[in-house]
Amino acid sequence: MRVAIAGAGAVGRSIASELVDYGHDVILIERDPTKVEPAQVPQAEWVNADACELASLEEIQVQDCPVVVAATGDDKVNLVVALLAKTEFGVARVVARINDPRNEWLFNEAWGVDVAVSTPRVLAALVEEAVAVGDLVRLMRFRGSETNLVEITLGEQHRLVGSPVAELSLPRDTALVTILRGERVIVPTPDEPLEANDELVFVANDEAETELRELISHRE
Repeated sequence: MRVAIAGAGAVGRSIASELVDYGHDVILIERDPTKVEPAQVPQAEWVNADACELASLEEIQVQDCPVVVAATGDDKVNLVVALLAKTEFGVARVVARINDPRNEWLFNEAWGVDVAVSTPRVLAALVEEAVAVGDLVRLMRFRGSETNLVEITLGEQHRLVGSPVAELSLPRDTALVTILRGERVIVPTPDEPLEANDELVFVANDEAETELRELISHRE
């Protein structure tokens, strides 16, 4: 798959390296010539251009990229890149980096953003997930459907330990998608018994998440 990444800073280069390793064709677009360093990701195609300019995106043939990633350190630039990619070139999937959490409300479909990634929010969620046992933690939000990926780690004395999955009385619009048990990834079945330290990963909308939190958090 051909992927265009706007911004060749540390974030853009890291994404490019990962995608190249997965076998994708990556184009790194960088406006600052001092940051154009092909040796950093030699398998990627490097372009010194302004991703906010239509002419640059036309030359790169962004319309042939199923995915565009706006990964610069400037939220305004990322929004412009997202909007151009979606409205002018019909890119199917636009992923945009949020640098300032205060701007998160702007990163939506109106600006051509399909997936918005806020590094501070992701890090906060990971920290919370690492230290919270028995509490429901939101890991990420799927903007297209206003649905969330949430997780709870069962403590030693949680009332659900020893119970089969079938006894989970889940709210409407909620699904248990997997159970993480050590190095194992378990596809839930009704008869699967829950164990202490299991990480239960759910998909739920906002209303269901609130009900789920009341249902299973802090229940020893």
